[in-house]
Amino acid sequence: MKSKPRTLFVMLSFLLFVGGVFCAVQSQDQKEDPALNDRVKKFLDSHAGRWHDMNIPTSDGRLLYDLIIKNNYRNALEIGTSTGHSGIWIAWALSKTGGRLITIDIDEDRHKQAVANFKECGLSEFIDARLADAHDLVKELKGPFDFVFSDADKEWYKQYFIDVAPKLKAGGCFTAHNVPGRRGGYGGIQDYTEYVISLKNFVTTFNTVGSGVAISYKKSEK
Repeated sequence: MKSKPRTLFVMLSFLLFVGGVFCAVQSQDQKEDPALNDRVKKFLDSHAGRWHDMNIPTSDGRLLYDLIIKNNYRNALEIGTSTGHSGIWIAWALSKTGGRLITIDIDEDRHKQAVANFKECGLSEFIDARLADAHDLVKELKGPFDFVFSDADKEWYKQYFIDVAPKLKAGGCFTAHNVPGRRGGYGGIQDYTEYVISLKNFVTTFNTVGSGVAISYKKSEK
C-alpha cells in the first residue's frame, strides 16, 4: 500500500513532463523574425488611417491575426483582397506559424495595389495573390484550409461558405466580415448568419469590436 502514493507521484510527474514538452514543441512551431516584425509594423504604422478602399479596420486585422496565432493555423484563404490590409495581418500571423495565404480579388487595380503592398511590407513569400472571379475559383480550389476570411460580395457569403466548408479541416475557422451579430445585417448577410447558426457541426460567435466578424469553428465533418 505504501507504494501507491509514489506510483501516483511518478505518473503525475510524467504527465507534467509530457505536457511541458508538448507546449514547448507547440511554441517552437511558431517562428519570430524580428526584422520582418519591424518591417510590417513600420508599414502598418505609416499607412494607418489610409485603408479606405473596402479594407477592414485595424481592430479586425488584429482579431484575424490573433485567431491564426492562437490556433496555429497554416493554410488560409481570403475571399476579397481589396488593397491588402486584411491580407497583411493574416500573412503576418502565417509567417510565424509556417503557413501561407491564398487571396482572391476580381478588381485588377485593387489586386495590383495589394501585390505592391505585400511586397513593400515583406510578406510576399507568404501570399499567393490571385486576380480572379471568386465565384468560380473558390469552387476549384482543392484545399484543405484551416482558416478562411470572407470579405467579398455579401450576397454570395452563403455560397462561399457552402463551397469552402467541405475543404475546411475539423478545428478550422471560417470568418466573415461585416456581420453585426446573430440578428441584424441585410440581404445576404442575414441569410448567411441564419445558415451558419443552423449548422450542428459549426459553432458560431460574433465579434463586434470593429466592423463585425462572424467566427465559425468547424467541430466535425457532419
